[in-house]
Amino acid sequence: MTDLIPAWIGEELTPVDKLDAHRLGLRHKAVSVFVMAGRDVLIQKRAEGKYHSAGLWANSCCTHPHWDEAQHDCAIRRMREELGITGLYPSHADRLEYRADVGNGLIEHEVVDVFLADAPRDLALAPDPGEVAQVKWVDLHDLAAEVTRHPERFSRWLSIYMTGHKDRIFKSLG
Repeated sequence: MTDLIPAWIGEELTPVDKLDAHRLGLRHKAVSVFVMAGRDVLIQKRAEGKYHSAGLWANSCCTHPHWDEAQHDCAIRRMREELGITGLYPSHADRLEYRADVGNGLIEHEVVDVFLADAPRDLALAPDPGEVAQVKWVDLHDLAAEVTRHPERFSRWLSIYMTGHKDRIFKSLG
Protein backbone atom coordinates (compact mmCIF):
# COMPACT_ATOMS: atom_id res chain seq x y z
CA MET A 1 0.00 0.00 0.00
CA THR A 2 1.39 3.42 -0.87
CA ASP A 3 -1.22 5.73 0.67
CA LEU A 4 0.63 8.16 2.93
CA ILE A 5 -1.47 9.35 5.83
CA PRO A 6 -0.67 11.76 8.68
CA ALA A 7 0.50 9.80 11.72
CA TRP A 8 2.40 10.73 14.84
CA ILE A 9 5.81 9.25 15.41
CA GLY A 10 6.62 10.44 18.87
CA GLU A 11 5.32 14.01 18.93
CA GLU A 12 5.91 14.69 15.23
CA LEU A 13 3.21 14.41 12.57
CA THR A 14 4.76 12.40 9.74
CA PRO A 15 3.59 10.91 6.41
CA VAL A 16 3.32 7.14 6.99
CA ASP A 17 2.09 4.30 4.80
CA LYS A 18 -1.52 3.57 5.80
CA LEU A 19 -1.03 -0.15 6.33
CA ASP A 20 2.14 0.44 8.37
CA ALA A 21 0.25 2.89 10.60
CA HIS A 22 -2.32 0.14 11.32
CA ARG A 23 0.22 -2.65 11.78
CA LEU A 24 2.20 -0.54 14.25
CA GLY A 25 -0.87 0.93 15.96
CA LEU A 26 0.37 4.47 15.34
CA ARG A 27 -1.86 7.36 16.34
CA HIS A 28 -3.09 8.87 13.06
CA LYS A 29 -5.65 11.27 11.58
CA ALA A 30 -8.98 10.05 10.27
CA VAL A 31 -12.31 11.34 9.02
CA SER A 32 -15.79 9.87 9.56
CA VAL A 33 -18.97 11.12 7.90
CA PHE A 34 -22.59 10.54 8.87
CA VAL A 35 -24.99 11.39 6.05
CA MET A 36 -28.28 12.36 7.72
CA ALA A 37 -31.86 12.80 6.53
CA GLY A 38 -33.45 14.26 9.65
CA ARG A 39 -32.89 11.62 12.33
CA ASP A 40 -32.18 8.87 9.80
CA VAL A 41 -28.56 8.00 9.16
CA LEU A 42 -27.15 6.33 6.06
CA ILE A 43 -25.01 3.35 7.05
CA GLN A 44 -22.97 1.04 4.87
CA LYS A 45 -21.96 -2.59 5.03
CA ARG A 46 -18.26 -2.73 4.21
CA ALA A 47 -17.30 -4.80 1.17
CA GLU A 48 -15.97 -8.30 1.80
CA GLY A 49 -12.66 -7.38 0.13
CA LYS A 50 -11.75 -4.66 2.65
CA TYR A 51 -8.46 -5.27 4.45
CA HIS A 52 -10.11 -4.97 7.84
CA SER A 53 -13.64 -4.92 9.25
CA ALA A 54 -14.96 -6.50 6.04
CA GLY A 55 -18.68 -7.30 6.00
CA LEU A 56 -19.43 -5.12 9.04
CA TRP A 57 -21.85 -2.21 9.17
CA ALA A 58 -20.24 1.21 9.57
CA ASN A 59 -21.15 4.88 9.37
CA SER A 60 -21.83 6.45 5.97
CA CYS A 61 -18.14 6.64 5.08
CA CYS A 62 -14.75 7.05 6.66
CA THR A 63 -11.11 7.25 5.66
CA HIS A 64 -7.75 8.79 6.39
CA PRO A 65 -6.80 12.13 4.90
CA HIS A 66 -3.92 12.14 2.48
CA TRP A 67 -0.79 13.84 3.72
CA ASP A 68 -1.50 17.62 3.66
CA GLU A 69 -5.23 17.14 2.83
CA ALA A 70 -7.68 19.17 4.92
CA GLN A 71 -10.18 17.07 6.88
CA HIS A 72 -13.22 18.80 5.33
CA ASP A 73 -11.87 18.20 1.82
CA CYS A 74 -11.22 14.59 2.77
CA ALA A 75 -14.83 14.14 3.93
CA ILE A 76 -16.17 15.47 0.62
CA ARG A 77 -13.73 13.29 -1.35
CA ARG A 78 -14.69 10.14 0.51
CA MET A 79 -18.45 10.67 0.12
CA ARG A 80 -17.83 10.86 -3.64
CA GLU A 81 -15.42 7.87 -3.78
CA GLU A 82 -17.34 5.44 -1.55
CA LEU A 83 -20.96 6.42 -2.15
CA GLY A 84 -21.01 8.50 -5.34
CA ILE A 85 -22.40 11.46 -3.37
CA THR A 86 -21.76 14.97 -4.66
CA GLY A 87 -23.21 18.34 -3.72
CA LEU A 88 -23.28 17.81 0.06
CA TYR A 89 -21.25 20.01 2.36
CA PRO A 90 -20.64 18.32 5.71
CA SER A 91 -20.25 20.27 8.92
CA HIS A 92 -17.72 19.40 11.60
CA ALA A 93 -19.48 17.79 14.58
CA ASP A 94 -16.67 16.62 16.85
CA ARG A 95 -13.11 15.37 17.20
CA LEU A 96 -12.59 12.08 19.02
CA GLU A 97 -9.70 9.78 19.77
CA TYR A 98 -9.93 6.03 20.15
CA ARG A 99 -7.76 2.93 19.92
CA ALA A 100 -9.25 -0.39 18.82
CA ASP A 101 -8.10 -3.77 17.54
CA VAL A 102 -9.82 -4.23 14.16
CA GLY A 103 -8.55 -7.76 13.47
CA ASN A 104 -5.89 -9.20 11.17
CA GLY A 105 -3.18 -7.81 13.47
CA LEU A 106 -4.28 -4.23 12.80
CA ILE A 107 -4.95 -1.41 15.25
CA GLU A 108 -6.93 1.77 14.58
CA HIS A 109 -5.56 4.50 16.86
CA GLU A 110 -7.37 7.45 15.40
CA VAL A 111 -7.78 11.13 16.03
CA VAL A 112 -10.96 11.37 14.01
CA ASP A 113 -12.82 14.43 12.80
CA VAL A 114 -16.51 13.54 12.61
CA PHE A 115 -18.75 15.30 10.10
CA LEU A 116 -22.52 15.42 9.59
CA ALA A 117 -23.95 15.97 6.12
CA ASP A 118 -27.63 16.88 5.72
CA ALA A 119 -29.22 15.10 2.76
CA PRO A 120 -32.63 14.40 1.27
CA ARG A 121 -33.96 10.88 1.91
CA ASP A 122 -34.07 10.29 -1.88
CA LEU A 123 -30.39 11.18 -2.28
CA ALA A 124 -28.85 9.60 -5.39
CA LEU A 125 -26.25 7.01 -4.40
CA ALA A 126 -23.72 5.10 -6.50
CA PRO A 127 -21.72 3.00 -4.02
CA ASP A 128 -18.34 1.66 -5.14
CA PRO A 129 -18.73 -2.16 -4.89
CA GLY A 130 -15.06 -2.48 -3.95
CA GLU A 131 -15.79 -0.42 -0.85
CA VAL A 132 -19.47 -0.90 -0.06
CA ALA A 133 -21.56 -4.09 -0.13
CA GLN A 134 -24.87 -2.50 0.91
CA VAL A 135 -26.36 0.76 2.20
CA LYS A 136 -29.49 1.51 4.18
CA TRP A 137 -31.16 4.32 6.08
CA VAL A 138 -31.85 3.70 9.76
CA ASP A 139 -33.18 5.82 12.61
CA LEU A 140 -30.29 7.07 14.75
CA HIS A 141 -31.78 5.78 18.02
CA ASP A 142 -32.60 2.40 16.47
CA LEU A 143 -29.00 2.18 15.25
CA ALA A 144 -27.64 2.92 18.71
CA ALA A 145 -29.90 0.24 20.22
CA GLU A 146 -28.89 -2.32 17.58
CA VAL A 147 -25.19 -1.60 18.14
CA THR A 148 -25.70 -2.24 21.86
CA ARG A 149 -27.60 -5.50 21.23
CA HIS A 150 -25.35 -6.88 18.46
CA PRO A 151 -21.93 -5.16 18.48
CA GLU A 152 -20.43 -8.01 16.43
CA ARG A 153 -22.37 -6.77 13.37
CA PHE A 154 -20.73 -3.33 13.43
CA SER A 155 -17.28 -1.83 12.96
CA ARG A 156 -15.42 -1.11 16.18
CA TRP A 157 -15.45 2.62 15.49
CA LEU A 158 -19.20 2.76 14.91
CA SER A 159 -19.70 0.87 18.18
CA ILE A 160 -17.44 3.37 19.95
CA TYR A 161 -19.27 6.33 18.41
CA MET A 162 -22.74 5.02 19.28
CA THR A 163 -22.02 3.75 22.79
CA GLY A 164 -19.65 6.44 24.03
CA HIS A 165 -20.09 9.58 21.97
CA LYS A 166 -23.56 9.64 20.38
CA ASP A 167 -24.78 12.66 22.34
CA ARG A 168 -21.63 14.65 21.51
CA ILE A 169 -21.63 13.81 17.80
CA PHE A 170 -25.36 14.35 17.23
CA LYS A 171 -25.96 17.25 19.65
CA SER A 172 -27.13 19.44 16.76
CA LEU A 173 -30.11 17.11 16.25
CA GLY A 174 -31.51 18.05 19.65
